[in-house]
This record gives sequence, C-alpha cells and structure tokens, in this order.
Amino acid sequence: MTEQRPWTGHVFIATSVDGYIARPDGSLDWLTDRPGPTGDGGYTEFTATIDHLLMGRGTYETVAAFDPWPYTRMKVIVLSSTLDALDDRVTVVRNLPEAIAALTAAGADRVYIDGGRVIQSCLAAGLIDDLVITRVPVLLGEGISLFGALPADVQLETLGVAPIGGGMVQERYTVVR
Repeated sequence: MTEQRPWTGHVFIATSVDGYIARPDGSLDWLTDRPGPTGDGGYTEFTATIDHLLMGRGTYETVAAFDPWPYTRMKVIVLSSTLDALDDRVTVVRNLPEAIAALTAAGADRVYIDGGRVIQSCLAAGLIDDLVITRVPVLLGEGISLFGALPADVQLETLGVAPIGGGMVQERYTVVR
C-alpha cells in the first residue's frame, strides 16, 4: 500500500540484542537502568529535524508520565482504537489511514514513528524511509518485539553501524523502494 505522501517517516529506537523494545509488561528498565553512552546517541540531533510524531497507545502511556513532556517541539498523533484524547498535547486517531490523512492535512514534513505495532504497520504500508536502531547489549528472552510479520520483505540498505558507548551499537538503514 505504498502511496505518495508529502512527508517522510523516520524511526529512532532502541532494542535488546534479541530485538525487543520492552519487557512483556512494557517496562523499559533494561534500557533506563543501565549506563549509557555519553550523550544521547544522536536523539537530540534527530528530533531537531522532526515536526510530527506518530506513536501507539502503549508508547503514549509510557511517555505520558514524563515530566516535563518531551515533545513540545512537535505535534503528536497517537494511533489507538481505544484511547480517548486526554489533553491538548496529542491528537488521537483510530487507524492508519486516519493517521496518514491527519499528517498530510497538518502539513507534516518529517514524521518520527515510534512504538512497535505502529512501526510494524508503517513498514507494511511503505511509510518508513529510514531507521536508526540502537542495540543494547542485553538479551531479554521475551517482550514486545520491534518487528513482526510483514506482507512482503522490506529491503534495507545499511548506511552505517557504529559503537556509541555503554556497549551499545547504532545501526542506520534506509528503506529501498
């Protein structure tokens, strides 16, 4: 379902070596309670180029408690079939076509796509242009997987792989169309 769109989709996410983005209960303690690289691994530089964020309900529920709210520079759209809009920080949409329409109508340019199921749906729909995946040197054994079933292979071109400190390795890919 790759379609023309005026915006580009970008992923910046951390995973365990075995490909999990959270524990089964959504916990990120394996990421937050460990020594990390000096700096933020390029996250600040990445978000400086972003004007919209599309995330799923689970990701929203995790970040909603952050104080201060980390996404003041960008408009946030939450993709959820069950969540009601709780405050003026986010817009809630019910499905991916509604998210695409909202991003397009808002004049989005560079969209940060976050959350396992949202990333999977956007990959399947051809809405992701590149990915930055930071591998954290831990094996969780189970949890919420970054990737799942796709309707077809998604070909990637490796742009770079580099250690970033704290034992972490950052992989950069572009999606080949």
